[in-house]
Amino acid sequence: MYGTPHIVSDVMTHTVAAVGPRASFKEMVRLMQDRKVSALPVIEGEGRVVGVVSEADLLPTEELRDDPDVGYLRLRRPADLAKAEAVTAAELMSSPAITVRAGATLAEAARVMARARVKRLPVVDDRQVLQGVVSRADLLKVFLREDEDIAEEVRREIVSHVFPPPSAVGVEVRDGVVTLSGTVRDSSLLPVAARLVRAVEGVVDVEFDLTADGGTREP
Repeated sequence: MYGTPHIVSDVMTHTVAAVGPRASFKEMVRLMQDRKVSALPVIEGEGRVVGVVSEADLLPTEELRDDPDVGYLRLRRPADLAKAEAVTAAELMSSPAITVRAGATLAEAARVMARARVKRLPVVDDRQVLQGVVSRADLLKVFLREDEDIAEEVRREIVSHVFPPPSAVGVEVRDGVVTLSGTVRDSSLLPVAARLVRAVEGVVDVEFDLTADGGTREP
């Protein structure tokens, strides 16, 4: 009945820069710069993700190299010191890796990123084999959807079912904000309509300018 939400596989990057556990510090820095990424999945075997090396994992080494005396004072935790002296991906990576499945919704991926405070997530299958990478920028792509495309989906998939005739509801979308206007028979359905419209990809917010058949204007 209603439009299917976009999932991670719709927006993820399929060609991924990754390294093996034995990758050297300089090799990882060079790859990050060349591919313009802030983190690299660490894979082994047939592509199973075992960890992630991020810029944050590499910085303790730079801090220690820049000023060893100050660096040792600042890097007081054993884990930080270990990373500062590490030279391979296996020693530097954060493990286990925080990942997401290709079939997860964009909202689910966004929640994982927010909770883990990361900018990118490796996308894996049921065997933890790398399928791609999804970034914060990828998750925002749906908000580039054209207003008229959003309006057409709201009319077809939501208004026609929730507010059938004799209700007369028009749909206008401006910069992702959906406005429903006109007359409705049953104003109790407004919360349902609001929830469904907000679930449409690209919708920023929903507003109502509706009048019930009895003449009462709904907010």
